[in-house]
Amino acid sequence: MATATSAKRVGTHNGSFHCDGALGCKALEQIKLIFPYKGHTSGKVGEETFFQRFGRRFRTTGCEINLKEIALLEGKVNKLCCLLKEAVERTKDNIVKKQALENEQQIHNPLKLPLGPDGKIISYWMYKLHGLGQEFKCEICGDSSYFGRRAFEIHFNGECHKRGMRCLGIPKTKSFNEITSIEEAKELWKRIQERQGENLWCPDLGEEYEDEEGNIYNKKTYNDLKRQGLL
Repeated sequence: MATATSAKRVGTHNGSFHCDGALGCKALEQIKLIFPYKGHTSGKVGEETFFQRFGRRFRTTGCEINLKEIALLEGKVNKLCCLLKEAVERTKDNIVKKQALENEQQIHNPLKLPLGPDGKIISYWMYKLHGLGQEFKCEICGDSSYFGRRAFEIHFNGECHKRGMRCLGIPKTKSFNEITSIEEAKELWKRIQERQGENLWCPDLGEEYEDEEGNIYNKKTYNDLKRQGLL
């Protein structure tokens, strides 16, 4: 047991820094990788020389390095790094996104003015001139919102509004401009159809016939009287 314990120890002896056994030398080999020291050739390193180079904070009497515990800790750290790799990457991406948002929020826009074609905030007088503070909703377009009178008028010729009218089975004509409600559009289309039906020419009512006495009848009445033998 004493031999196994001493094989895991690296310590001081008679003013020199030495290692006991193969594991002790392996510990010094790892120390050499961390601290580029090339004086370990005979298994002993001068204690004063070592601590003069790497600092007195490493100088402790009977310093013990348990390689098994160190290896266990290294294994745990590596395992945690593998388990947390995805979380760390997501955290980094989230930080980058937050930094990008912070840069956008640095733009001073307390009135929440919209951006112009150049990507910059439009001036307040132009915002008022075009009435961009007014919101117009169109039920036919799926309750879409349009800000400003100009944008509202233009949208009637847009593909979205035309598609909504086609879904209702109503032709897109100027008569339906300014109509945004589905019920209003259907009611107007019904009235237009009725008005067009009254103006259509009907032969039974439009054609006129005259009997032998000079009486004028429309086609329907004339045929009815003729079938009854009254003419």
